[in-house]
Amino acid sequence: MSFRNSRALVALAIASMAMTACGGAGMTSIPAGQPLMGNAQHLLDSGGVMPADSTSILKKLTKDVTIGSTVDPKNGDKGPRAISVVEGNNGKLKKNQILVCNFEDSKGNAGQGTTIEQFSPTPNSKPTTFVQNSKIAGCDGTAITSGEQIYAAGMTSKLMVWINQSGQVKKTYGKPITMPIADAETPQLYLYSPIYVYAGNGDTGTVDTLSLGGYGTNKVTEVINGFPVNKGSGWSAQGPSGFAYWCGALPGEQRCKNRADTMYLADGDCNAIVSIDHASSLLVKDEITVGAGCKTFKCKYPTTTCGKLVKAGSPLNKPFAATILPNGNMVVANTGNNTLVELMPSGKVLATKVIDKSKTPGIWGLFAIGTTDNNTEIYYTDTNSDELHELEQ
Repeated sequence: MSFRNSRALVALAIASMAMTACGGAGMTSIPAGQPLMGNAQHLLDSGGVMPADSTSILKKLTKDVTIGSTVDPKNGDKGPRAISVVEGNNGKLKKNQILVCNFEDSKGNAGQGTTIEQFSPTPNSKPTTFVQNSKIAGCDGTAITSGEQIYAAGMTSKLMVWINQSGQVKKTYGKPITMPIADAETPQLYLYSPIYVYAGNGDTGTVDTLSLGGYGTNKVTEVINGFPVNKGSGWSAQGPSGFAYWCGALPGEQRCKNRADTMYLADGDCNAIVSIDHASSLLVKDEITVGAGCKTFKCKYPTTTCGKLVKAGSPLNKPFAATILPNGNMVVANTGNNTLVELMPSGKVLATKVIDKSKTPGIWGLFAIGTTDNNTEIYYTDTNSDELHELEQ
């Protein structure tokens, strides 16, 4: 029996259990032995065409609004990094509120921040402490899955931590996670499909995935290796980060609209952006190995999922954070010169924008909101001012 077929049978067994638990509603039977090939095969191969919108959103964003200081009101943590936006009302969280990780403690020690701040999406908002916990030390990622479950990455704690809607730590995930410098989540691709959380490690150049819900395994698997890292610590660490996922789902939507299933990653050490097709089909250890300069990819199952170089070199300058716009294009934050770069999936550069003239790296978090080219806005964090900002049209 082929490996792919054996994976199909395992998935079928889990799907059968899901049918029993859920009464089988909406489930489709799959002939035994039919290759499942991850989510990609479930969704077939048609309709996954990436968009081609050459409209520059970045050029439209001429107004810079300060949402508020990110300094924690209780312990003084600062150094804002990752951003997430709440999709619905649940527990302490309200729809459209913003969560921001603090990477430093009150004395400015990098990697010692242990708080996530909660903001209203209006100018001059005051931060409130959503959670403070040593298990998220060096907080640099706040992925929010459906149901407003938060998965925070702690670079110093070496953990990814599940935090519920009330700010309570529920579970921690360690090895193969070793030094997470960013994380991201994906919506559901289809009914009962898992929700995936990805983490990039700044010490090993690997990417791990955690599959949750549906017929997910609730286990962490190291699915990509070979990304270059600079072996830096604190703010200087560069490696696989800048996760940005595209499947047509707009902010607030928990189900994908197309079959693109594409994950983008920025790596500041190789100064490049790469894409992973059918990212949620990554199921086993080391399915993709990234070659020198992030320019080549060795893939175990290239007909299912593989990597591709989107853009390398100028105007990229130590890219760290990234976000997908509603039209499918992306914006990347350079930490080397505090400049935003807007690109199409083809790698064509549409615009650049300097948002902090300081020579000190300051832009580490991005998050786009909106539904059309005309109402898209972007949140960003600036560690030089310890503030959360919004770029508006």
